[in-house]
Formats: sequence, structure tokens, C-alpha cells
Amino acid sequence: MTETRDTLGFALGLAGMALFAGTLPATRLAVGSIDPLFLSAARAAIAGCAGVIVLMVTRRRLPPRALWGQIVLTGVCTIIGFPVFMALAMASVPAAHGGIVLGIVPLATAAASAIIGHERPSPGFWLASAVGAGVVLVFVMTRNEAGSFALGDMFLVGTVVSGGFGYALSGRLSQTIPGWEVISWQVALFVPLSALAAVLLWPAGLSNTPASAWAGLAYVSLVSQFLAFFVFNAGLALGGVSRVGQVMLLQPFAIVALAWPVNGEPLKLSTLAYAAAVVAIVLIGQRMRVTRR
Repeated sequence: MTETRDTLGFALGLAGMALFAGTLPATRLAVGSIDPLFLSAARAAIAGCAGVIVLMVTRRRLPPRALWGQIVLTGVCTIIGFPVFMALAMASVPAAHGGIVLGIVPLATAAASAIIGHERPSPGFWLASAVGAGVVLVFVMTRNEAGSFALGDMFLVGTVVSGGFGYALSGRLSQTIPGWEVISWQVALFVPLSALAAVLLWPAGLSNTPASAWAGLAYVSLVSQFLAFFVFNAGLALGGVSRVGQVMLLQPFAIVALAWPVNGEPLKLSTLAYAAAVVAIVLIGQRMRVTRR
């Protein structure tokens, strides 16, 4: 039974990863014509409205009072920190470059999970995660002409930290209430704040925004900020935060593949070699022991 849950959790995590992979290319499309801060507020407001509708239609009761603090804290990571840092980064770096930096999210997720105290990855698991993160960082440095981190990379580091804690906290909440309900309450709770921010940040000439930017906004609002969490949170709850979170090591290469047709960024053959190495590391990491309390 446990093996079946882990397998299903891994499959759902993989599906969630694929949905999240479209976030950077879609954000890159949007910030070409839409202010990054307004984009972050608008995506949260749209997702929040969708969350309110889902909760009303399903007639869900309020979560236990003891969980509200965790829901707010998780929302700070997934609704404020992650989108804002990502949008600011995408204003200055290519989607493919950003996708590679986000390859260290699994390591950040495992670290956040250990800090929270619900999981204790084995040394082998940490080693696999560290090697995978190292491969990703080497890829970044070789792709960066300056050979160093720029301001956009600093924003991406903020994205990684926010994402790691957001995924870990979401996985923890998803063990108590369904994953789709976790994200629904998060976005619904932040609707007043996000809607107010969207109004205050409303840019001039928004009506002249091209269709591609609107498409990017629609994707990050309804898929990245909402529906993808339905799938991924369920995977975290079934398979464990550290183990399923490591699937996100594959996301950078999915992003690179999407950035080619969506953003017109070149797809280099060298990426395939790095992808093969990361896949192997993920498979090894899946076999490492993770103790749950």
C-alpha cells in the first residue's frame, strides 16, 4: 500500500512539475508588455477569484483555526514571494536561464522540510540532491557569458527560497486537508490584498497589451498559481515532500524545452546531456531513505 502511494505521489508530482514548467516562459511573455509587480498582483487576484468560486461551489467548511497561521505563511511564500521574485527576474534574464537556476528548488524544498521538522532525509538523499543542484549550477555558469550571477539571478535565488518553503509548507498542509483545498484557501484569503495591489499598480495603456502577454497572464494566474497546485500538492501528500519535491530537478529542462517555441530561445544539444545527468540523479534520489515523523 505504501509503495502504491509513493508511486502515485511521484506520478502526480511529475504532472505538477510539467504544469509548473510553463510558468517561466509564460511570465517571460507577460513581462515583455506588463509591469512585473502588476503581473504578480493580477495573477494572485485572478487565482483568488477562482479559488473563491471553487470553495463556494463545493461548499467547503472553514479549515480548523489551528491551520490558519500555516495557510497564511504558505501564502506569503507561494502568492507573494515566489511570483514577485520570478516576475522581477524574468524582466532581465531569459526563461531558459531562469529555469536552470530553479533546478535547485528540490534541495531548497528538502531543506525547508527538514527545518519544519516533518521529514529527515538520509545522508544519501542529501548527497543526491546536492549533486543534482551542483549539476544545475554548473549549467547556469556555463550558459552565463559573464560567468557570474547578475541581479536577475539574485531575484531567482529569492524565487528558489520562497518556492522551497512554499512547497514544503503546502505538502505539510496537504497531509491534513486536500491539496486542492489548500491552494484554494490560500488564494482566496489573499484576494483583498492582491485585488487592492492590482488596482494600485494598474498600468497605463493596458488595453494595448498584445495577445501573447494576455495569454501569459492567463497561464500564470489559472494554471501556475492555482490548478497546478491541485496536482502537485496531492503528490507531496502521498509521496512525501522531500522525495516528490526532488522531481522538480527535471523542471529546468522542461522549461528550456518550452522556452524554445514559446519565447524563441535556442535549444542547445548540450542541454540534453545535463538533462540525462539530472534524470539519473533524480532516480537515484528516489531510492534513498527519507524518514517521516
